[in-house]
Amino acid sequence: MSRKPNILFIMTDQQRFDTIAALGNQDIYTPNLDRLVARGAVFTNAYSTCPVCVPARYTIRTGREPFQTGIYHNAPPDLVDGQPRTMEERCGSYLARTMARLGYRTFAVGKSHTLPWDEDLGYEVHLHSEELYGTPDQRSRDAYAAFIAREHPAYDFIEGLMGERTEMYYMPQMSPMPASVTVEGWAADRAIELINAEDDRPFFGFVSFIGPHPPCAPPIPFNRMYDPDRLPNPRRGDIAIDHMDEQIPWMNYAIWAEDINDSHARVLKARYYGEISYIDYCIGKILDALERRRDAENTLICFFSDHGDHLGDHHAWQKESFFEASCHIPFLMSWPARIPAKMERRELVCLTDLYGIATGAAGDTQCRDGVNVLGMLEGATEPRQHLVGMYGNPGTPLFKIMIREGDWKYIFMANGGREQLFNVAQDPEEKIQCIDTVPEVAERLRRLACLAVARPNCDRALEDGKLRVFPFQERPRQRIYQFDQSRGVRGFPAHPADVYPKS
Repeated sequence: MSRKPNILFIMTDQQRFDTIAALGNQDIYTPNLDRLVARGAVFTNAYSTCPVCVPARYTIRTGREPFQTGIYHNAPPDLVDGQPRTMEERCGSYLARTMARLGYRTFAVGKSHTLPWDEDLGYEVHLHSEELYGTPDQRSRDAYAAFIAREHPAYDFIEGLMGERTEMYYMPQMSPMPASVTVEGWAADRAIELINAEDDRPFFGFVSFIGPHPPCAPPIPFNRMYDPDRLPNPRRGDIAIDHMDEQIPWMNYAIWAEDINDSHARVLKARYYGEISYIDYCIGKILDALERRRDAENTLICFFSDHGDHLGDHHAWQKESFFEASCHIPFLMSWPARIPAKMERRELVCLTDLYGIATGAAGDTQCRDGVNVLGMLEGATEPRQHLVGMYGNPGTPLFKIMIREGDWKYIFMANGGREQLFNVAQDPEEKIQCIDTVPEVAERLRRLACLAVARPNCDRALEDGKLRVFPFQERPRQRIYQFDQSRGVRGFPAHPADVYPKS
């Protein structure tokens, strides 16, 4: 191949691994994701090593893990003395800037979830569409919200363009927008325009869909595509095991999900699946546009998600745990000119590896904290032996670490020093606690966890050479309020009369 390949990253937000029909889910319809499965490589052991939006996205754009980015949850960087203050000083140039230096035209469309919200990530064209607008200025400069105000002003009165949040976060909804002008439809249309732009350079594009992140609000007809009574109930274990991670009951309460019953959970899953099928439809339009190009065979497509969603499994909602529902993600690669079709791989991969995939395809492999996945596919690079995940600032009760090796998964939580060990091959629903029954495995993975944090920044998680333990404590419960602050709405009124329309 003389010409460098086009490269397109497609990311969804909060999509579990087990939501693609071709990978075994008989309840969902995903014909276009199935197309990607059939035409390339599927990684069945792919993980988000910090399973929440902001840190996951920084691992992708930097190729670095949280001990380098300093971001361990949805908060600003938590740095130590000696670490440079800016992200690119700590981690190296962002992926888009690197790809531009390698001769690519670059564009990004969709959710970025940066700090600040409009951070320069190095793209030539960057069309932000974020979920929340903190000020009128932010809403006016958000590319999707500005598109609605300009092209479809009849819908501009809507505060939650992607659905209602706050107490409606896990309430089934229908999109307030028609399918043609939702944020997903807009992102697909803009991506196609950018893919088709006249330019002699190959492109590196990043399309980041906001869904199926709740609220679960697919447009017509995707809102009524799935009958909840044909879907299974959540898979729960012993609540003493499910809620060993205090983050789970705390988060359930925060988003009004502390007492969702089975029928409600099935309805939510139906809407969640409807949103995935709608995004699949949008992806189909992008794939069609790519296949119409003369260089379609020499186009690398990577599809992945930033993390999953518990969807009621383990008595849990949202993400931020190291249960499979939260951290196990879809990870598909298609490059007909180089990657054989219908390939299933079981090696451990993660979002950090995407930096090396893009730069490797461009001819200058830079793996940083990841592994050389393209080299691994060709038998030239050894796979990683184990994978490490971290969440929560080290040296605080929020810190937890996962070690995934072979059939085993070890999880340590600093809050109370709680530990879990699961054999995910024999017990894929993670219901059987093995921490005491296989002590030699637990000790080996515990040692790997100590080695993983024995480096600047995350070494705060150690005390006397062992993982630091804090006395167990429950955090005070509080609700999350996510109203449209750009319209001056910051919470419920003190009295209904405060917002009652004046005649």
